[in-house]
Amino acid sequence: MKVNPMKSNNLETAIIRNEGIPFDASLFEELNVNRSAVERRAVTLSGRRSVKKEWQAAWLLKALSCIDLTTLSGDDTQGNVLRLCAKAKSPVRLDILEQLDMKDEHIQVAAVCVYHNLIKDAILGLKGSTIPIAAVSTGFPAGNIPLKEKIKQIELSVAAGAKEIDIVVSRNLVLNSDWKGLYNEIAACRKACGDAHMKTILATGEIPTYTKVAKASWVSMMAGSDFIKTSTGKEPVNATIPVSLVMIRNIREYHQLTGFKVGFKPAGGISKAKQAVNWLVLIKEELGNDWLSPDLFRFGASSLLGDIERQLEHFVTGRYSASFRHPMA
Repeated sequence: MKVNPMKSNNLETAIIRNEGIPFDASLFEELNVNRSAVERRAVTLSGRRSVKKEWQAAWLLKALSCIDLTTLSGDDTQGNVLRLCAKAKSPVRLDILEQLDMKDEHIQVAAVCVYHNLIKDAILGLKGSTIPIAAVSTGFPAGNIPLKEKIKQIELSVAAGAKEIDIVVSRNLVLNSDWKGLYNEIAACRKACGDAHMKTILATGEIPTYTKVAKASWVSMMAGSDFIKTSTGKEPVNATIPVSLVMIRNIREYHQLTGFKVGFKPAGGISKAKQAVNWLVLIKEELGNDWLSPDLFRFGASSLLGDIERQLEHFVTGRYSASFRHPMA
């Protein structure tokens, strides 16, 4: 049975890149997030009956196309990156795609994310594909280096071939409510990125309140972020539905104010296909279908791909296979 065809990785109408707006604290200084209301809304997602059959397969293929396939380990080698890139170009086994009648749909992930020193290996591994390279930068994951060094890291990664840069904010600026300082730092990073798209990581697991998450989201978008991202994946708490809801609703308000569509990327701890569907449903309900595209929504993940492939095999065979049959890379 053929599932719904995948759409192109680009929206039918070009997205106008977020150029940012001048700093204006009055746009967010009165924000005060109601924690209990946010968490009640989040519970409604996990409590629903999951989509099934061909609809589930279609949602999972959509989720797959939004993955930033990532390796950010201290023991990364050229071999690891080359295997990751091979999986990025062919994320689902051919026999499964044939049974889904999807083998000619050019299924691939949204990007491959690596450390700066492995960009050249990712370029080699992705040769012949259109998959962009994303590089983590600015002293990832802690971000505790001088701004001058952050700018230099960005410039080196862009020069090496990265088309997307994932930066981390200085958490002390958020914790101390130094919103103008945060704006200036992110704006400087955005300038250094040039044509490369910038994803700003808030590291929400280290931000104590939803209200500060909301304000940091506003400042990041005002400073020109193309995406705002929950986590580095290295914090004790990473992407959660409640914190995602806070960020998403601020994306919606920023769009209503400026007309700019800012993307969203949950990262860290998302390893199951059902989790991915929950996030897609959240995006559809809160932001609409335009955001159900790799141009505006990404998962930062690695093992998620393996579980999606396993669920797709279950759809076509009716049986669950061992997880080792679906290596991430």
